[in-house]
Amino acid sequence: MSGVLFERVAFIGIGHIGSSLARLLRRDGLATTIVACARRQETLDTVMRLKIADEVTTDMAAAVKDADLVVIATPLSTYVEIGKAIAPALKPGAIVTDVGSVKGLVIRDFAPLLPPTVHLVPGHPIAGTENSGPESGFPEVFNGRWCILTPVANGNAAALDLVTRMWKSGNMNVETMDANHHDMVLGITSHLPHLIAYTIVDTATDLEDTLKSEVIKFSASGFRDFTRIAASDPVMWRDIFLNNREAVLSLLQRFTEDLTAMQRAIRRGEGDKLQELFTRTRAIRRSIVEAKQA
Repeated sequence: MSGVLFERVAFIGIGHIGSSLARLLRRDGLATTIVACARRQETLDTVMRLKIADEVTTDMAAAVKDADLVVIATPLSTYVEIGKAIAPALKPGAIVTDVGSVKGLVIRDFAPLLPPTVHLVPGHPIAGTENSGPESGFPEVFNGRWCILTPVANGNAAALDLVTRMWKSGNMNVETMDANHHDMVLGITSHLPHLIAYTIVDTATDLEDTLKSEVIKFSASGFRDFTRIAASDPVMWRDIFLNNREAVLSLLQRFTEDLTAMQRAIRRGEGDKLQELFTRTRAIRRSIVEAKQA
């Protein structure tokens, strides 16, 4: 128990990550009152049934009124609309953070919409499953994972400390870095793998019906892993690729060149080159396991 960090916390969006964080705040007594805002009343009814929040509303301005912390947990394409809606209702000294996977957008498009009396702390908890909706959240999803914060220029140190303490309460490792650097790092560790997974699964759907049914029936672990990744929220991932396009396209070009080299080695029967590559990449997997990120 870390004690109360925020009297009133408002969630704009209460899906998988948002509901997981709300559950964490409740479990550890970090917030006195939790407010959830969503577009659909059905979602809010579920939130109340599961006792994730104390209050619910479809009105963003009403949700953030008097909130000490506002958490944006919606697709990236909604950020500008949200910023315009909540800015007049935010109280001086309020902290605004988010959980989005692209941070350059937050600095470039979202930050200018907020009043100067509000403290913005962009964040990205690198955690979660392929499931979505408030039912899918659980506080343990953050255990042992990384949360990256990308502080704004001349940001408030006390606000950064409070958000850091919140994520550390979830047993997360917290690191700060430049927003553009974050977007490049996540481009290779998360965004490009998702793009490849979506593409491979789509390739399988274009096979002849007989072959496609056998692919599904006899799916080996590799293909199953790709289908798990490709089952992620399509709206969220559409927004990630559109808003981190420069990093993704740069990395995709490098990957395409490496894939061409692999194709050439297979065609020429260059077993030594293939084995050397597989040995080198196997070491990366060991490093991930040793870092407890597997």
